[in-house]
Amino acid sequence: MKKLLVLSTALTAVSFAAQADVTVMSWGGAYTKSQVEAYHKPFTAATGINVISVDSDNPAPQIKTQVEAGNVSIDVGDVEYADAIRLCDEGMLEPIGMDVLPAGADGTPAADDFLPGAVTDCAVATIVFSTVYGYDNTKFPDAKPTTMADFFDTTKFPGKRGLRKGAKANLEMALMADGVPAADVYATLGTPEGVDRAFAKLDTIKSDVIWWEAGAQPPQLLADGEVLMSTAYNGRLFAAAVAEGKPFTTVWDGQVYEYDLFVIPKGAPNKDAAMEFVKFATSTQALADQAAWIAYGPARKSSGALVGMYNDGKTEMAPYMPTSAANLGNALASSYEFWVDHDGELNDRFNAWLASN
Repeated sequence: MKKLLVLSTALTAVSFAAQADVTVMSWGGAYTKSQVEAYHKPFTAATGINVISVDSDNPAPQIKTQVEAGNVSIDVGDVEYADAIRLCDEGMLEPIGMDVLPAGADGTPAADDFLPGAVTDCAVATIVFSTVYGYDNTKFPDAKPTTMADFFDTTKFPGKRGLRKGAKANLEMALMADGVPAADVYATLGTPEGVDRAFAKLDTIKSDVIWWEAGAQPPQLLADGEVLMSTAYNGRLFAAAVAEGKPFTTVWDGQVYEYDLFVIPKGAPNKDAAMEFVKFATSTQALADQAAWIAYGPARKSSGALVGMYNDGKTEMAPYMPTSAANLGNALASSYEFWVDHDGELNDRFNAWLASN
């Protein structure tokens, strides 16, 4: 309560027109629920400002469309790193910057408290998430998949696979499944031969793939038995397994991890309130609180010590985090530099490949 009173007092200095609502566009499902519990509700309690949630399969394209049309209806968007950089470079976002962000709860300046690269000119990271793959362990009475190579091995493990409909993460995982060490993935993918190699590996399972676009789909595909294994966001698999009791196992080998970040679209109707929301949501306690609702690592160092149990009061969260030492044995940090430079050409090739026989 003391924390809320201090924040409320500080925020009274900002003039908000009739306590305007803040509209936040995010990815839906268990992820948005974690944001509502950790950010939205406490922010409203501290400021009196209502937070409206809007779901999207990917907020970045909608932000671009709204800004280009001069008809912006959202105040804050949750986007992936490469999209944050690209949108900022294209002038689609309001500047934020490190200097406006609060220090950590232990007094550490924001510049030293956020993880490396977590704050850019126009975006502030909230979580570290990863793309992994999972399976229903009741479908594997004997040998179980343990590596990324197993995901692509339809001889040893025959059955349908679920993959996100897009180039990102799929190309990296294909190369790792084909024997490329994680440390060499982007050097390999940066060559025509490496791109050919990734698509050749995808060719080996193309006829067995069911494509997904929304984060909620992979757990449902697994639960319905439509796929034997599926790539997914690690937090979605955690929510299905722990919160819903599904018999799902996450395979961390070959995980591709990255930040998700908050941005404010250029021309946001409630820019000042949006800025206060971003500052609140990326504070030490708020980021730690989110980790009690979903298995994504907080983007602040000072939040780490505050991460404890899941909200069920009995599940220790650390082993389910992408950044847990046990889960980083063969992990790949997604390269935003690579995807900023190559997103267009590789997705064009991916779409052409997808449409081909």
